[in-house]
Amino acid sequence: MARMAVIGLGSMGYGMAQSLLRAGHEVDGRDVAAARVAQFQGEGGRTLTDDVLECVVIVVLNAAQTETVITDLAPRLRKGCVLLSCATVAPEFAKRMEAEAHAWGLHYLDAPISGGAAKAAQGALSIMAAGTPEAVAAAQEALDAMAETVFRLGDQAGPGSAMKAVNQLLAGVHIAAMAEAVTFGMTQGVTPAQTVDVIRHCAGTSWMFENRGPHIVDGDYSPRSAVNIWPKDLGIVMDIARDARFSAPLTAAALQQFLAAAGSGLGAEDDAAVAKVYARNAGLTLPGDGR
Repeated sequence: MARMAVIGLGSMGYGMAQSLLRAGHEVDGRDVAAARVAQFQGEGGRTLTDDVLECVVIVVLNAAQTETVITDLAPRLRKGCVLLSCATVAPEFAKRMEAEAHAWGLHYLDAPISGGAAKAAQGALSIMAAGTPEAVAAAQEALDAMAETVFRLGDQAGPGSAMKAVNQLLAGVHIAAMAEAVTFGMTQGVTPAQTVDVIRHCAGTSWMFENRGPHIVDGDYSPRSAVNIWPKDLGIVMDIARDARFSAPLTAAALQQFLAAAGSGLGAEDDAAVAKVYARNAGLTLPGDGR
């Protein structure tokens, strides 16, 4: 049993904290939302002092929040504590945070996550891990509790975040393509339900199509993963691509659709709501419109 903290009890972090609890660890769940902290403590979460923590899992929104957490915590953590950085960030940022952690005598694991809130709650995430063998060893109990698959991508930070950028490129493009396909079908008299029922059995399917398409069919845009995530994540991909002198036109096109959705006031809705941009431009009525 280890003493751990999870910083950020959002849709992913909460499930990860629950998975650590189920594995028998002492877990301090921390978040700016006091209600989330109280809820977690009601499920068995503890209040632990920073100097006893052996592992800190950082599941915040972006690089700026990640850096704030590390800068604040590092001076108070025991030597040898491991920081698992799970937000989507640029590889160069991960390398810089690793160097800062090492200067404090801490281990750092570049550990972006994938799988969604349901898999986070099941302890079945995929984690793209890069860091020293010592960092991996220090994080092993947490990885065992939170992940179904851990990909070892290198002995220093950076490759984990690079692979997450590859994943986010595909995921964002697939969501936008799903929305385009469903609404295109509507222009030809094919309902969203028909498109989802048929394409999920055909070569054009994808995990994102099968997961997000039903949200459109149901007219349910409760945010499992919000539109606002994608201008950030695809923006990171475009920044990396620009620095690499790499043209990424599909990413750029998907990014524009998510920016249009966010600019239309849809940022807090489920990312399947990008379909509303296509529907509006084509004069289509999606399921649930006008309820």
